Amino acid sequence: MPALKAAGSVFPANRIHSLPPSDTWASRTARSVTRWGRSGAVISVGGELDASNAGQLADYVQRCASYCEWLVLDLNDLEFIGTAGFSALKTITDRCADAMVYCTTVPGVAVSRLLRICDPGNAVPTMSSVADALAGVQGFRHVR
Repeated sequence: MPALKAAGSVFPANRIHSLPPSDTWASRTARSVTRWGRSGAVISVGGELDASNAGQLADYVQRCASYCEWLVLDLNDLEFIGTAGFSALKTITDRCADAMVYCTTVPGVAVSRLLRICDPGNAVPTMSSVADALAGVQGFRHVR
């Protein structure tokens, strides 16, 4: 697949519509840093995710996903996540599936606790670490 270089990274040509989103996102209580890879991104989020910012994060992740074949959402540094955060995670998972973007989440303590309560059917795919998630990306890419 042909690729284009943008913002210091290589993106598949069929995913380029404009310049990619900023490498950072922030609200009053949460922030993220995006590390772009050759065909995907790791988005690390810290702080508190609740009704005031969960939708904003989901929209930011969707913009990032439009430049990706794979996406890892690293939530290890979230100190708090409310039920609106779970809805945002489910939205992110669904949007990525619709766009055929491999997506997995690395939950921290707060997210793991919420997923035990709100996601007994494991609708939000998770991995135990970013390293495991990236290894899963390699397996995904070989299968395709």
